[in-house]
Amino acid sequence: MGEQTTTRFPQEVLDQWAGSGVDLPALFSAGKLGERMGLDILEAAPERVVGTLPVEGNTQPYGLLHGGASAVLAETLGSVGAMLHGGPGRAAVGVDLNCTHHRGPRSGLVTGVATPVHRGRTMASYEVVITDEQGRRVCSARLTCLLRDA
Repeated sequence: MGEQTTTRFPQEVLDQWAGSGVDLPALFSAGKLGERMGLDILEAAPERVVGTLPVEGNTQPYGLLHGGASAVLAETLGSVGAMLHGGPGRAAVGVDLNCTHHRGPRSGLVTGVATPVHRGRTMASYEVVITDEQGRRVCSARLTCLLRDA
């Protein structure tokens, strides 16, 4: 936990943002909260963002993955997708997050995959499916972001 976030960007994304003066690893990282929680972003593109989060260190008093940890993972992945969709000069600001928790893992790693539901000029919505190491759904989430000038 607390290790540097690793983000893989497709070359076309890097090319799109080249010369924008934006520090890509900082902008599209898990941020300080995500770093403290051990969140890693593995893939990042407007069409799909993938990240992982350890259960250990992110549990509630009963030893289950904290629902807020799933929300952090979902909001991070959806926000990265929305920012990549918006492109340079635009900022993605979360305006609605909905999470339904299906099961509570006690150990291991959970994986979130964010895919777009809607990508417009001023709003982007992403569905985020979080699964455990056995591929069982832990959480279903939806994030809507406002896209505004940076």
